[in-house]
Amino acid sequence: MEVEVKLRLPDAGAHQRLSDALAPHHLRTHLQENLFFDGAAGDLSSRFAVLRIRFYDADSRCVISLKAKARLSGGVSYVEEDEEDIDPALARASAAEPWRLADLTGSSRIMRRVVEEFGYEGKMGSFVCLGGFRNVRAVYGWKEGLTLELDETQYDFGTSYELECETINPERTKELLERFLKENGVPYSYSEASKFAVFRAGKLPP
Repeated sequence: MEVEVKLRLPDAGAHQRLSDALAPHHLRTHLQENLFFDGAAGDLSSRFAVLRIRFYDADSRCVISLKAKARLSGGVSYVEEDEEDIDPALARASAAEPWRLADLTGSSRIMRRVVEEFGYEGKMGSFVCLGGFRNVRAVYGWKEGLTLELDETQYDFGTSYELECETINPERTKELLERFLKENGVPYSYSEASKFAVFRAGKLPP
């Protein structure tokens, strides 16, 4: 189970202010492209699951993930997640022609799970690519061993800004983050929807 604190920033100004405050802790920045897949009949989404392929930094790395049973409350996200690295060239081919996901079943534990758990044996051609979005993710090594991720997410319909932190103690982490944001004059609110949910809704949260 992945547990993350997710705090939404209202605009580019708040994002820049937080980026400046965190600058001494900066480790790296990734350019990410996220693409999502489902069955033609919505087989995965109907069972509250999401299949994602994420490309990093001009295809220098690619990760496929299967997420399920996500819930988000009070700025804390809980989701079952399984992920692994895959060949970026195979992933690009699958994005262009989703039936090629079948080529991954021999090497990908996650695609074998999809076949076995969601009944795709013999019908991999029924996959469709839903599209996706791009994300600029700055990563910071922060206090108490926490790793912070500051996101600028670029959808076709607008840009959103979010601070995330994976943690085993969400209430303590949320308290630390909220104090830091207030001390640095950064406005925020609790995230109420995942990036995938925003993408599927086709509009930014109000």
